[in-house]
Amino acid sequence: MNSKNALLSASAIVEVPFQDCDPMQVVWHGNYARYLEEGRRALLKKIDYDYLEMQASGYVWPIVDMRLKYIESATFSQTIRIDAYLKEYESRMKIDYVISDATSTNVLTKAYTIQVAVDLQTKEMQFETPNVFRKRLMQCLEE
Repeated sequence: MNSKNALLSASAIVEVPFQDCDPMQVVWHGNYARYLEEGRRALLKKIDYDYLEMQASGYVWPIVDMRLKYIESATFSQTIRIDAYLKEYESRMKIDYVISDATSTNVLTKAYTIQVAVDLQTKEMQFETPNVFRKRLMQCLEE
């Protein structure tokens, strides 16, 4: 899971808040999904296709698979960087993530998510990425 063969990337910076940690000041494992969301939001914003644009275009993109590999713990008040890499988009959206310490660049977590487009009206999964996403991605890549 890295930037190799990524079509597009974006990053987000987060300072680990107190409420994300267990009594030992280590980030509770379930909160990493929220950090991935920060990276994903930055990536989608770069494409100009964040959640409001998705909904307005008639589609939602639920996560159907998510994998995380914990390498080192993030801790309270640590500044972390979430790098998101768009790897696939033709029939699904696959995004790889690397969460690292923003200062030392030590890798803390690697992950990926897979999302599929669902038509809001019919509630049917799309086996091909909708044209609206393809167009916005191509516009972004041309800039």
